[in-house]
Amino acid sequence: MKRLAIITVGKTHSGKTTFAKALEKELANSVVVDQDNHAEFLHTYYQSLLPKQGSNTIKYAITQTIVNHAVHETNCHIILCNSNRNRRGRLRLIEYYQNQGFHCVLVNFELPDHILKVRIAESRRSTKILRVASTFDEVFSRQQSETNKGDIIEPTEEEADHLFIIKNSDGIPSIIREIVDLAVNF
Repeated sequence: MKRLAIITVGKTHSGKTTFAKALEKELANSVVVDQDNHAEFLHTYYQSLLPKQGSNTIKYAITQTIVNHAVHETNCHIILCNSNRNRRGRLRLIEYYQNQGFHCVLVNFELPDHILKVRIAESRRSTKILRVASTFDEVFSRQQSETNKGDIIEPTEEEADHLFIIKNSDGIPSIIREIVDLAVNF
C-alpha cells in the first residue's frame, strides 16, 4: 500500500490544524503530527529543558521520534501539521518521505493577511506553544517580515507529487475529498 505524507504550509492561524483534524477524520488510517502539541507538552511539563536561544531542538527531537515511529512501525498516512514555510526544510521533508516510499502532498494555505489578523485577534488559542514570541501577533509579524524579505518561497508543483492551494475556507471540503481519493486509488 502506498502511503501519503500530507504536509501543510502556511502562516499562523491560516487553518492548518483545523484542516489536518478534518482530514484525519476522513482519511482512514491516518495520523496528525502537530508540533504545536509537542511545544505545549514541553512548556507544560519540561519548561526547564527548553533552550533559551536558538532552535528548539528538544521539540524537533520529539517530533522526529513520533514521525520515525509512524513511518517505520505503522502503515498510517501522515498529516504533518506545521508551518513548513522554509523551502529548504520543506524539500528535506519531502525527500525523506519519498525515500520511505510515501507519495507527498503539499497543502499551501494562502489566506489574505487581513483575514489572518482577524483570526488572531479573535483567537482563544493558548500561547503556551510559543517560546520566542509572547503573542501570535508577534509570530505573524515575523512571518510577514520573512515573506517580505524573500526568505520564504511559496511551494511549487515541482516540489511534491501533488500541490493543493487553499485561498479560503470554502475550498477545504473538496481538497479533503481529493486527498482521500488519492489514497483510495493507490
